[in-house]
Amino acid sequence: MTAYDRRDLGLLLLRLGAGGVLAAHGAQKLLGWFGGGGIEGTGQFMESVGYAPGRASATAAGLAEAGGGTLLALGLATPAAGAAAAGAMAGAAAVHAPNGFFNAGGGYEYAATLGLTAAGLAVTGPGRISLDHALGHTVNRGWMVPVALAATGLATAAVVGTRARRLRGKDDGGDDAQTALFNEEEALFEE
Repeated sequence: MTAYDRRDLGLLLLRLGAGGVLAAHGAQKLLGWFGGGGIEGTGQFMESVGYAPGRASATAAGLAEAGGGTLLALGLATPAAGAAAAGAMAGAAAVHAPNGFFNAGGGYEYAATLGLTAAGLAVTGPGRISLDHALGHTVNRGWMVPVALAATGLATAAVVGTRARRLRGKDDGGDDAQTALFNEEEALFEE
């Protein structure tokens, strides 16, 4: 096995793993699969942590995760797929940030890991074992990487910034309320 074969196999494994996890999280949000809340439940949660309107936020996050994850797993439109998934994970990391870094304490470790993996795949590309390669990289051009990451970065900064302003404007405890809601959601998934 050559170094290129190993690289392509490694990229395939990364894409399948990260893409599959992201797609499953998106299915939780959009369809209520795998113990998720679906659009209604996720929308209520999104609203409670400052992403408003909740239903639209749940739909956007679900589509970015399910769509981005599926496309990453397939190795199709890799720059856009990786950027979309990374943006969704940046939004999730913002929710978990008040709890510190480590996932065990409700922190942003998991979201950051998935987001960085997705962004890394967007930059690196899918490898030769991919639909992008099979299709001649028509939706995986070099110029698409900075465009996709910049567009997603700007949109994510706007959404997360709006959420932060909304939370600062609340008189009911903002981050303390957010932490309590996160703990309630975590308890639901442990049952």
